[in-house]
Amino acid sequence: MSETDRYGLWTPERAEKSAEVVARANELGLELIRFSFVDQHGLLRGKTMMVDELASILNSGCAAPSSLLAKDTSHRTVFPVFSEGAGLDLAQMQGAADMAMLPDPFTFRVLPWAAKTGWLLCDLYFLDGRPAPFCSRGLYNRTLRKAADAGWDYMAGAELEFHLFRIKDERLALEDAGQPGMPPEVMLTSQGYRYLTEDQFDRLEPVLDRIRQGVQAIGLPLRSLEVEFGPSQCEVTLAPLLGLAAADAVVLLRSAVRQIARRLGYHATFMCRPRIPNVISSGWHLHQSLIDSRGDGLFPATDDKAMLSAEGRAYMAGLLTHARDGALFAAPTINAYRRYRPNSLAPDRANWGHDNRGAMLRVVGGGRDPATHLENRVGEPAANPYLYMGSQLLAGLDGIARELDPGPPSDTPYGSDATPLPRSLAEAVAATRDSSFFRDGFGSNFIDYYCAIKDFEIARYEAEVSEWEHREYFDTF
Repeated sequence: MSETDRYGLWTPERAEKSAEVVARANELGLELIRFSFVDQHGLLRGKTMMVDELASILNSGCAAPSSLLAKDTSHRTVFPVFSEGAGLDLAQMQGAADMAMLPDPFTFRVLPWAAKTGWLLCDLYFLDGRPAPFCSRGLYNRTLRKAADAGWDYMAGAELEFHLFRIKDERLALEDAGQPGMPPEVMLTSQGYRYLTEDQFDRLEPVLDRIRQGVQAIGLPLRSLEVEFGPSQCEVTLAPLLGLAAADAVVLLRSAVRQIARRLGYHATFMCRPRIPNVISSGWHLHQSLIDSRGDGLFPATDDKAMLSAEGRAYMAGLLTHARDGALFAAPTINAYRRYRPNSLAPDRANWGHDNRGAMLRVVGGGRDPATHLENRVGEPAANPYLYMGSQLLAGLDGIARELDPGPPSDTPYGSDATPLPRSLAEAVAATRDSSFFRDGFGSNFIDYYCAIKDFEIARYEAEVSEWEHREYFDTF
C-alpha cells in the first residue's frame, strides 16, 4: 500500500507509471529532480531533490510551506499566516504549516537545458489528505470532470505572444535588491514593424532555434515560433491538446522559453506590455472546442449555412455572458489592461465575429469544417492557464445548459453596443467578487482568496508615486 492512498490518488496505472519514471531516471543517470507546482499566479514553485528521493516522493509526496499559496506577484505574503486559521479560516495553513506536493508521474520530463535533471508537476494536498482548495490545477481538474459527466472533453490550443530582449545588465548590484528587485536592463533583438518577414526571422533564428530545440525535446507539440509585429516581439503556438495536458503544456512552455533564453543571455517575458519605448502589447489567444466520446468536435454545424452547431452557439453565448466576471482569470495583472484599446487587434467588449480579429470571440472554420472552433482573444500571456481555461469551460458549459443565444456577429467590433470589458484590474476584481456564477463554479472561498490577493497588489500599485505624477506636478506646483 502506498502513502499516496491517503490522498486518494493511488491506482494501478499510477503505480505502474511511477515505477517507469524511477527506472527511466536511473537509466538516464539523472542526478536531480525538480518537483514543481503551479501557484495562484501561474508561476512554477517547488523543490529540487536528489534522484535518490524520487521513488519515496512519488509514493508519499514532498513537503512545502503552505504560505506559498498566500503570496502576491511580488512574493509578499498577503495573509496573516501566523494568526488563527492563517487569515483564511484554514487551520491547515496556520503557522505556514507544510502541505504536500504530490507528483503526477504522467508529467515526467527530462530537461535538456539543465544537466542530468528531471522534472515533475505536482498537485497540492494538505497533510490530512484533503486537496488544497487553492491549488489551481486541482480546480481545473474538477471543472474538467463536469464536462466529462456530460460526455465531453475540452480541447485547447495556445497562441502566446512574448518579448525576447538581449540582456545588457543583470542588475545585480547591491542596491538592485528588493521585493521585487530591479528587472534586468535590456536591449532590443529587433526593431519591429516587419511582421512575418523572413529576414527579420533569420536575424533571430540562432536564439529561436535553441528555444525550439528545447521545447520540442520536452515533448511539447510546437506548431510555430515566429517574429511578431512589435520590437523584440515573438509568438509561439502549440497544437491543441485535451484537458489537463493543454494547461500543463502552457506552464512548461513559458518556463522553457524563459530558462533557455536566460542561459543564452536573453530575457524572455510574457508580461503583457513592458515599459519599453515603441513596444506592442502581447496577448494570449485561446483556441477551444468540445470533443464528444467518439473524438468528434461538438461545434461544427450540420450544414454549411450555419456558422456553428446549436451547442457551439450556446457555448459561445456562455463565454460572452461571463466575459466581464471572468476577465480576472484571463487578464489577472494590472498591466494587462494597457492592452485593451480600440482598433488594436485586442478586444474591448464582449462580442463575436467570423474570422474577425477585432472581436473578442472569433469563429475559426465554420459550417461543416471538422476543425471549427472558437478563439478567445481576451487573455494576456501571463495568465494562469488552469484558471483561464477552467473559467472558459465553466462559462461555456453554462451557455449549453441554459441554451443561451449569442446574438448576431459584430462586423464592426469596436463600434458595437456589446457589453464592455473591464477597463482595469480593480474593475475586473469587483466583477468577479460579485459573481454568483464563479462562486458556484470555483467556490466562494477561492474567489474571496483570489480577489484578496489582487486587492493587495492593487493597493501596492496605488501607493506608488508614478513617473508621470512626478513629471506632471513636481515642478508645476
